[in-house]
Amino acid sequence: MKLCQSILLCVTLFPAVNSTTDICRAQPAIRKHSISRVDGEKLAKSLQKNADLLSAKLLDKDSPRVRLLSQRGDALFFLGDFKEAVADYEEMVDLDPQQGDSHWRRGIARFYAGKAKEAAQQFEAYHSFDDIDRENGIWRYFSQYRAYGPEKAKQGLLKYRKTDREPFPDVYRLFSGDTTPEKILAAIDNAEISKDEREKRLFYAQLYIGLNHAVEGRGADAIVHLRESTANSWGRTAGYGPQYMWHVGRVHLNLLLEKLKKKKADNKPVNTKKSSAGPPQPGDGH
Repeated sequence: MKLCQSILLCVTLFPAVNSTTDICRAQPAIRKHSISRVDGEKLAKSLQKNADLLSAKLLDKDSPRVRLLSQRGDALFFLGDFKEAVADYEEMVDLDPQQGDSHWRRGIARFYAGKAKEAAQQFEAYHSFDDIDRENGIWRYFSQYRAYGPEKAKQGLLKYRKTDREPFPDVYRLFSGDTTPEKILAAIDNAEISKDEREKRLFYAQLYIGLNHAVEGRGADAIVHLRESTANSWGRTAGYGPQYMWHVGRVHLNLLLEKLKKKKADNKPVNTKKSSAGPPQPGDGH
């Protein structure tokens, strides 16, 4: 399998992006990606090596196919190969239908593969499996927003009656307009909690504030918050679910930085001065 180019773009350095909102201006300046170039290249190679090893194992007809497909689907998603990740997750469910309703990773992969309607259906199915997890409701909202627009997404927000882990009850209120990013982050800062708990809450809050900015078309604001989230060491080193979401934030940040890089390249002025120094060279504006 080819190494997805977007994984390499995740380690490209960019100047700080100024935000247009007070909450983003309040964040400390971040002048480079949260992952160094060296660490990013190591991560890309490791993910690709893992995906290739899993592909080789899947050639064995007696292999534990569902487990291997699950692992390769994750590796492919982390590489930015969204359609291939969806294919692995779909085959998993074909082989073991009992995993269908609870397969939230398939929903996220569908979302990034441009299958927003199918993603929304996955998160609706998950709600019947777990009617407490507001993180699932967040992804259903994002999927509906992409598939049908903001009005239907807000009207279709799933209803929750039971409590959930922090900061998700507070974050979920962001989509109905009952709170703001400023209030969410201030509540975490002011909470009487341990340092580890604060880092955990900040990881999720920054992640979903950033993703919401991205879904609603505020790319610069999204970059600021996703940089904060992916710089948070708790998400990268926590258990499987949080670590998967850390990769989601990293992958989405890749996409935004790639778009920013392309926009800068498209807006680069063309050098129209005639020169006797020979034919145009790459990068000189032609």
